[in-house]
Amino acid sequence: MADRLPAIFFGHGNPLYALARNDYTEAWRRLGEEIPRPKAILAISAHWYGRETAVTVSLAPRTIHDFGGFPQELYRVQYKAPGDPVLARRVQECLAPLRVKPDDTWGLDHGTWSVLCHVYPKADIPVVQLSIDATRAPRFHFEIGRALAPLRDEDILILGSGNLIHNLRAYAWGQPLREPYDWAARFESRAKELMLAGDYAALIDYEALGPDAMLSIPTPDHYLPLLYVLGAGQPGEGIRFPVAGIEGGSVSMLAVQVGNVRR
Repeated sequence: MADRLPAIFFGHGNPLYALARNDYTEAWRRLGEEIPRPKAILAISAHWYGRETAVTVSLAPRTIHDFGGFPQELYRVQYKAPGDPVLARRVQECLAPLRVKPDDTWGLDHGTWSVLCHVYPKADIPVVQLSIDATRAPRFHFEIGRALAPLRDEDILILGSGNLIHNLRAYAWGQPLREPYDWAARFESRAKELMLAGDYAALIDYEALGPDAMLSIPTPDHYLPLLYVLGAGQPGEGIRFPVAGIEGGSVSMLAVQVGNVRR
């Protein structure tokens, strides 16, 4: 279907990118200009990671500053996109019989707004967030993506936000331009090969990919949003990587676009 919206995973990196203008944020901005304008956005962020599946239902979701130690200018950022309770109910329908809790206390965390403030800076597209249930295995999250795939034909942009590689213990603080660690470069290359080959089973069972994968994904929170996006793909759709780079040796900024790929 030519007009089906893509599903996109963003490597969101440092919250300060909300204030920055660099190669990554410019690539995010271009994506917002290139893809068809969505009616609404369903975001799955690494930073809403709990013990249940929930969906935001607020008409005016708050901007959550879920971090500490940053300049005050960052805490003043407000991304005032409206919510969309109708989309939230549609998400519940897609995922039935799984119970999806309606939530009016969460809002938009920085995994969502630090990217969207560049992709859609006017904040004029409704945004709903879906939580990640930390008690579930990777296959569960991929299957949720599959169940949500019909939304792409309803002008909904499915957006995952995390990082393919997210090892802050190994991060070269103060050296963002440090060359990637060998294990990080190998894992990113292997993951891209698997995505292009459509071998999602290997990416779901990522622990079996060996030490490079375990160093790249010491905790699953930033990796799992990618599985939602891959799950939302359809057979034969193209994949491209519109943003790339590894910061501080151990944080991948890779973006993965599934579908609506120009050939």
